[in-house]
Amino acid sequence: MRKIIIINGPNLNLLGKRETEIYGTQTFESFFETLKATYKDHADLVYYQSNHEGSIIDKLHEVGFDYDGIILNAGAYTHTSIAIHDAIKGIITPVHEVHISDISQREAFRNYSYVSLAAASVTVGKGLSGYNEAIDKVLI
Repeated sequence: MRKIIIINGPNLNLLGKRETEIYGTQTFESFFETLKATYKDHADLVYYQSNHEGSIIDKLHEVGFDYDGIILNAGAYTHTSIAIHDAIKGIITPVHEVHISDISQREAFRNYSYVSLAAASVTVGKGLSGYNEAIDKVLI
């Protein structure tokens, strides 16, 4: 059984409520229940969400030496946080970056990802199913 954590960053606690034309109407909590059921025989899934950069870094440090995989949607910190990039570089657990929308097709400031410079893989623009794809990469 692989130990995998999904870490979501700022504003992702509003999934299902915010910009539903981009992010859809399902909450992450309800989607996470589906993920747990889908992977119950293959992965022990844990979920963490924070709107605070330092909390995300602390969580990466906490799990980054014991887990088999980290799925990270850093939200807006993707485009601004060298500190999260450095945290990923400082741990040994592979980090798989996920974005629900295709960040390359959105505002220009979203086109650059500090996270992807350190990530083992990047999945964008596949909606919530991008999390499934990232989990599958950890399980390979």
